[in-house]
Amino acid sequence: MPNTSDDTVRSRPLTARGARTRAALIVAARTVFERDGFNDSRLTDITAEAGCATGSFYTYFDSKEDILDAVLEGAQEEMLHPGMPHVQPESDDDPTAVIEAANRAYFEAYRRNAQLMLVREQVSGISPEFREIRRRRGQVFAERNAKHIRDLQARGLADPDLDPLHAARALSGMVSRMAYHCFGLGDDIDMDELVFTATRLWVNAIGLRKE
Repeated sequence: MPNTSDDTVRSRPLTARGARTRAALIVAARTVFERDGFNDSRLTDITAEAGCATGSFYTYFDSKEDILDAVLEGAQEEMLHPGMPHVQPESDDDPTAVIEAANRAYFEAYRRNAQLMLVREQVSGISPEFREIRRRRGQVFAERNAKHIRDLQARGLADPDLDPLHAARALSGMVSRMAYHCFGLGDDIDMDELVFTATRLWVNAIGLRKE
């Protein structure tokens, strides 16, 4: 089970050398998980890839699940921050262009992390703990997008009857599944067409109007 305690010493190496070792293990784990899948990967493969002793692994992580959580956390940060820019209600930015840029950034980040996302799907299917972690991380995306829907509603540009969080969950799930099918399962869709379709569906779904 992944270690989710906020005060764990394992997640906070106290020395620069410790931080480097932990980072090397995370990079190595990602390589091994993407190459072999979660079930077929071994801790010895990870430590060998990182160039450290097997015993060192347990200084920083409790288990294979624990280090996978750390790998996925890093990918989450990469995929979250390229997303929808912070647009304030008084912004003059074109909302459609903002949504388009956010969708493109997300799809590009997903493409870079596609193999890891397949591992996430694999583990989420067999681990209730990882399903819960995935749910919480998905909530972060939804809440971020809900904030921007609220901002657009306040500007009189989006359907005021929509519940922002429900709409954000639906639209975030749609875009995530489009990315999974395209970059994870290999559906042959041009990036520009993918971005156009996701953006048009977003705009239509929230009833976006021009200022």
